[in-house]
Amino acid sequence: MQDVIGIDFGTTNSVIALRQPDGQAVGLRYAAGRGVVDTFRSVLCFWAEESGASRGKLQHAAGPDAIEAYLDDPLGARLIMSMKSYLASRSFVETRVFNRPFALEDLISTFLRALVAGATGMPGGKARVVAGRPVRFVGDNADDSLAEQRLRAAFGAAGFVDVTMALEPEAAGHRFAATLEGNANVLVGDFGGGTSDFSILRFEPGARRHVTPLGHAGVGIAGDAFDYRIIDNVISPELGKGDSYRVMGTDLPVPPAFFTSFARWHQLSLMRAPKTLREINEVARMALHPERLHHLIRLVEDEAGYALYQAVSAAKAALSGAEEAVLRFTHRDLAIEAPIRRADFEGWIAPELARLSDAIDRALADAKLAPEQVDRVFLTGGTSLVPAVRRLFDQRFGGRVTGGGEFVSVAEGLALIGA
Repeated sequence: MQDVIGIDFGTTNSVIALRQPDGQAVGLRYAAGRGVVDTFRSVLCFWAEESGASRGKLQHAAGPDAIEAYLDDPLGARLIMSMKSYLASRSFVETRVFNRPFALEDLISTFLRALVAGATGMPGGKARVVAGRPVRFVGDNADDSLAEQRLRAAFGAAGFVDVTMALEPEAAGHRFAATLEGNANVLVGDFGGGTSDFSILRFEPGARRHVTPLGHAGVGIAGDAFDYRIIDNVISPELGKGDSYRVMGTDLPVPPAFFTSFARWHQLSLMRAPKTLREINEVARMALHPERLHHLIRLVEDEAGYALYQAVSAAKAALSGAEEAVLRFTHRDLAIEAPIRRADFEGWIAPELARLSDAIDRALADAKLAPEQVDRVFLTGGTSLVPAVRRLFDQRFGGRVTGGGEFVSVAEGLALIGA
């Protein structure tokens, strides 16, 4: 029997699952520090050797090792994050790392090789791969066909010759279907770091499970968009957003564009461009609160984005279990300790919640089903734990909503599809 693996390449985390001889699928694990973890962070770190025979040679690490390498020397390293978020963007052709050009497919294939190498229990021979893709890729003008073409090319460059693509929410549905005892219409909501996808599937359990896709919808927002709202409302005002600077006796607003990229963590590295830093310095020279913009400059120059986004993510997660959380972050002489009420957070993310609600309606319309014709709802992904997101489904489907396997269900379902 040929080995089958499911690969869920995610915006924030990636997972591999292997089909077992008994037909079940199990997620593989990865070494991280002194322990093991179920997910592999979707990041790369590059640095140049500074001494010895390899001086100047470009080195790299992925996942937990990439984070460790970056934290060891953030000024001498380049951290690449959220690669999946650029797949559907025609404007992204390449990026330069230590003056060496890398196409997006090159970066992703480099990451995929490290993902496979770091997984315990990977089969030794050639395995059939089922790889996930969202219903809709992230981006305002996302080109889904281009994104899938690039993703396939990256898998090919990583050495995978037998690759099938499957929709991520359908994969999560296959995993959930193992718990069903009878025929059912199931709405699956898969919330990733960059996209939220919804599929409605007809499952007919049995020795040979029959699955009929009924409808799909997707939207390019999820966990990263919620992080953006926290940064925009709590962090950016401490860095000069909303302030003014004076030119020839006239007060002008600090350009909001300074904070658009800053609040989107996968775009932060773009702000290190000399032209951008010169513009911020020029405005700071005339600003009413120049120290705030200097904090912004130092955060960008010091590549402190990872620590900042970790603090934001921790506060967001805490709000899923409490009515209030405190966001704590320090860097040099910048110290932020800001309480955040869940009610305020839900107000900030109201535009994203509205788009998620619209996507649910589109999935129902595509399936030609009313909410009462959906027998079960299965939610997966970290954002499904946000209370306001869960309410969107509870209000429509009541007690038919369940969740589980938030970080491994897609990969395990992909392996089951491969079976």
